[in-house]
Amino acid sequence: MDGSLMVTKVNGNSTSTFGGNIDVPQIVTDAPAFGAWHDTAQTITTSTFTKLTFTTEEFDTNSNFASSRFTPTVKGYYLLTGAFAISVMNKTQILSIYKNGSEFKRGSLRSDDFTASGRHTTISTIVYANGSTDYFELYGYQGRGSNATTRNDQRWTYFNGVLVRAI
Repeated sequence: MDGSLMVTKVNGNSTSTFGGNIDVPQIVTDAPAFGAWHDTAQTITTSTFTKLTFTTEEFDTNSNFASSRFTPTVKGYYLLTGAFAISVMNKTQILSIYKNGSEFKRGSLRSDDFTASGRHTTISTIVYANGSTDYFELYGYQGRGSNATTRNDQRWTYFNGVLVRAI
């Protein structure tokens, strides 16, 4: 093919050709990726951002996840996702991605139900990492008026990341 894009209609026989070259980005087959969760409940002090600890790694393809911190060694853009839940929530629950020790992105959930359980806060974003000194952590916050414990199950409290584009 000459670098043009050809599209075929699904419900017909005609084709369309669009001019121009198609740049195919380099595919990184050994891209850093990790998945972790915690199997031990963690106390979250009321009205305080607390670093979430992840005690179980599902995978860590490039050994970039340690001490509940992701430090990617390949420069590029990463998709980071996370979630956390507390045993009984009330009021505000926040999950934040911290970059280099400072809050970077925030996700939140609010409930006025004192008996609410089974709710979790999630976050997902694409971030740039310089491949040498940048690092990422998850912090949780809850404002129920007293300490709370996280739900310790891979369905409720987790942190994942993968390189989506190297630079």
